Amino acid sequence: MIDILDRVRNKALQSKIVSAEEAAAYFKPGMNVAASGFTASGYPKAVPVALAERMKKDPFTINLWTGASTGPELDDVLAKVHGIKKRLPYQTNKLLRTEINEGLVDYLDLHLSESAQLSRCGYLGHADVALVEACAITEEGNLIPTTSLGNTASYVQSADKVIVEINVTQPLELEGMHDVYIPMDPPNRQPIPIVKADDRIGTPYIPCTPDKILYIVPCDVPDKTRALAAIDENSKKMSEITLDFLKKEIKAGRMPENLLPLQSGVGNVANAVIEGFVDSDLKDLTVYTEVIQDGMLDLIDAGKLNFASGTAFSPSPEGMERFYKDIAKYKKYLLIRPEEVSNSPEVVHRLGVIAMNTAIEVDIYGNVNSTHITGTKMMNGIGGSGDFARNSYLTIFYTPSIAKDGKISAVVPFCSHIDHTEHDIDIIISEQGIADLRGKAPRDRAMEIINNCAHPDYRPMLLDYFNRANELTGHAHTPHLLKEALSFHERFVETGSMK
Repeated sequence: MIDILDRVRNKALQSKIVSAEEAAAYFKPGMNVAASGFTASGYPKAVPVALAERMKKDPFTINLWTGASTGPELDDVLAKVHGIKKRLPYQTNKLLRTEINEGLVDYLDLHLSESAQLSRCGYLGHADVALVEACAITEEGNLIPTTSLGNTASYVQSADKVIVEINVTQPLELEGMHDVYIPMDPPNRQPIPIVKADDRIGTPYIPCTPDKILYIVPCDVPDKTRALAAIDENSKKMSEITLDFLKKEIKAGRMPENLLPLQSGVGNVANAVIEGFVDSDLKDLTVYTEVIQDGMLDLIDAGKLNFASGTAFSPSPEGMERFYKDIAKYKKYLLIRPEEVSNSPEVVHRLGVIAMNTAIEVDIYGNVNSTHITGTKMMNGIGGSGDFARNSYLTIFYTPSIAKDGKISAVVPFCSHIDHTEHDIDIIISEQGIADLRGKAPRDRAMEIINNCAHPDYRPMLLDYFNRANELTGHAHTPHLLKEALSFHERFVETGSMK
């Protein structure tokens, strides 16, 4: 067994060190298991693999709660043995997605800022056990987190028992990078006292009493973060459009020269936009976001980032290696918080965040679908995009104008599923251009989006739809021919093309 005695500083707790197999034997059918992890960072790895092996021989299911998506040693191994009955609040695993869309897994797609409170208040049932990763346990029994916080602190507080994986691949230098603050629930809630991205308001550890810890399990499996694809021409163009727009906002006096705190979603488009800031003349930037990716390290190296606050550090494998190699340098600029704080509507609104997220499709009036393919099949989930979209100073959504080699237009008459309504969207950007929707009525928004964001191959079709809808409804407030709008999606389902 891996030696972790130096990381379990509470001597009495050392007697609770067991194998992953022994810990996995504790789980029972139907248990609500609340796990650490946000993206492929800071999730438990040893016990889920042992649990999956047990489920192969004796099939049963659990309900799995996390902070967001996780890595293969949790979502993937349990999905392979059909070991998950209910999953929340977000996922990105291909096999799990298939089981969700085949009706084998009940999926609760939740606003991330709300998921911890829902669990604490009992709306999701009771948390039987918290299964969490840590890099160490303090003399008092408190947990030093690793590369994410997500909902971990709240789960440790509310679960009956806690099983801790001590991951020896996670460096002890991570200690001090966290700010653990758990808001009280109504009617006792107080304002979250954050007025700057670098404000510290909590503890550098997750509070936990020793008697709550059931088992401690050694682990030597690193985070399986995802590689970032090369920045393509569409993403590069959207980054250039963003920077040009923000510079105009500065010139117009609508934001300071160092902008307002930035939030960017997960993925290649978001990383491309952040990379654009590296090559720009902007400086003294701050970030208040969910996931800290490679681009943040590049901003630090370029001397352009003052501080970045998030709930997970989730770079590419190369970015992780780079971070660990020079952790003393980077850690001064980075802070990891619980997701109900990183995504808090109160704090996002107070700081005046610039929110930048991606869409599956947008419609001509500015509604956004970020979760469902053709309105029925779940892709990943809403994640934290709604937390930021509704409450930010400026809300930007990105989408390439077409998908599937041009067979699909990402600009449609009516979204097949709506996660973010037109009321929350300020700016839409595709590689074709930018639609500034601020101060525009619905018919004006339609012309702005069609002319600036739609692909030229689909622009005539969308203009024809809009003009006929406008005429046949007598210039209604939001002109729609609903049956025809929905047939836009049905055409793809039936033929594989919208053309």
